[in-house]
Amino acid sequence: MERAANNRLLIYVGSLGPLGFVPASGTITVLVVGIPLFWVSRSIPLIWYVPAVLAFVLASVWVHQRGDAALGSKDSRVLVWDEVAGFLIAVTGVPFTWQTALLAFLLERGLDILKIAPAKWVEDHWPGGWGVVGDDVVAGLYTLAVLQILLRVAPSIMV
Repeated sequence: MERAANNRLLIYVGSLGPLGFVPASGTITVLVVGIPLFWVSRSIPLIWYVPAVLAFVLASVWVHQRGDAALGSKDSRVLVWDEVAGFLIAVTGVPFTWQTALLAFLLERGLDILKIAPAKWVEDHWPGGWGVVGDDVVAGLYTLAVLQILLRVAPSIMV
């Protein structure tokens, strides 16, 4: 009975309450959690932001590993921490503007859905939570690279 209660709590936390249960849960979660976290963290120095995001990525791996086991599936759409982790990586060191937030959102979600190599391979070959979160990390890194290039070659797009 205690294990069932722990699993319910884990699923609730992993789904960020009701967010994991809505249609397009990953996209909605990035909109209502990822973008506000980007805004809130806009003044945090990189020396603190990067370790915090890495800790969140590791916590996401654990949540997805345990949560998927409790749900009896791999990469359950109910658990949404991986989506937030990918977005937080995507905006690392990027100055916040609403245009940048929208561009980062569209790029990261599109790349996460497309699963450009090696994202699909990571998802399919890395075990458990590592694969579930790993493909979002790849999408986040690709988005980060594009945003950093745009900041240098076309900064007016980002303002």
